[in-house]
Amino acid sequence: MVVRQPRYSKEEFARGGDEIYESQVRSRVEEGYYDKIVAIDFETGSFKFDASEILACDRLEAHHPDAEIWIVRIGSGYVRRFGGRTKIFL
Repeated sequence: MVVRQPRYSKEEFARGGDEIYESQVRSRVEEGYYDKIVAIDFETGSFKFDASEILACDRLEAHHPDAEIWIVRIGSGYVRRFGGRTKIFL
């Protein structure tokens, strides 16, 4: 198995991934695909989406095997949530 090394700093990757999502992808996927995962190739802007991170990444890598992948949950500010939720009692 080949271990790929990151080609970008974490900061550059996060900033650039969010910029690509906002400028090129969001308007094309927000309607009708809420809560799906979109995997974006950082270098080409190509993207694929699916119900899970693994499926979306596999679909993207089938077309771009060397992709630097940024993932976003459509309609959300996070991909996964860690920790408990606060219960609201009425």
